[in-house]
Amino acid sequence: MTTTNTRMPVTKAVVPAAGLGTRFLPATKATPKEMLPVVDKPAIQYVVEEASAAGLSDILMVTGRNKRALEDHFDRAYELEELLARKGDEDKLRRVRESVSLANMHYVRQGDPKGLGHAVLVAEQHVAGQPFAVLLGDDLIDPRDPLLSRMIEVQQELGGSVVALMEVEPSQIHLYGCAAVEANGFGADVFHVTDLVEKPEVADAPSNYAVIGRYVLDPAVFDVLKKTEPGRGGEIQLTDALRTLSTLGAEEGGQVHGVLFKGRRYDTGDRADYLRAIVRLACEREDLGPEFRSWLKNFVGTEMQG
Repeated sequence: MTTTNTRMPVTKAVVPAAGLGTRFLPATKATPKEMLPVVDKPAIQYVVEEASAAGLSDILMVTGRNKRALEDHFDRAYELEELLARKGDEDKLRRVRESVSLANMHYVRQGDPKGLGHAVLVAEQHVAGQPFAVLLGDDLIDPRDPLLSRMIEVQQELGGSVVALMEVEPSQIHLYGCAAVEANGFGADVFHVTDLVEKPEVADAPSNYAVIGRYVLDPAVFDVLKKTEPGRGGEIQLTDALRTLSTLGAEEGGQVHGVLFKGRRYDTGDRADYLRAIVRLACEREDLGPEFRSWLKNFVGTEMQG
């Protein structure tokens, strides 16, 4: 069993980004889904910004074929920067350079697409025995609601692993991993997770607490993942590994905690939710919001009349 030290500071994040994005075809035929723009930044930049804001300075992106654009985005673009500098366009120059200074970026290829659990397992060597965060690119968390920072705080206090939970309508729970929980006395938003089920049928769901795309994991998860058989969809499910981990003692890196999130979350993994996320974020922008909200109000009014 991997030697664990759950009180080590959390400084590393893993961002799985090897998916093909088939729900967004043909847009993702040659463009990684993570690079699809949300207003004027690619979705993946919001995720990296969140990790950086939580103090995670070392980010490993787990990629696959046709994902070179991700590396290019977080690298310097000297010709473009020189062009903007010559034009005196300081605002665009600043925005182009923002992505470069967010964190120390690293990349590894997943190879065979064997699921989220396998993507996390690929990061074992880079994580090097430390607790680490996992951020899924389809979930964008509003920076005004610092979920990841709270999860890291809980992990540092309680040890073990931490998952992010969100209440959903019972009819929607089959779309998520689902957690059975009990109070643990650490706070109204923190629970002890007693069981986890990947995408259960509504009748079999132990609760309406859905696991969303943020995790802070003890490195003991790697040994469990190596023994986890393919589950739902024929893939190695991180949910299944966490379920096993929750049965282990604290000295083995076990125990799984849940942080209940009630803030603003934007789902960019679904086409309709992706469009809603763009509209919501554009409406809140100081530079775009006033004019866009006015246009949107007129547009909706016209559509309803029609």
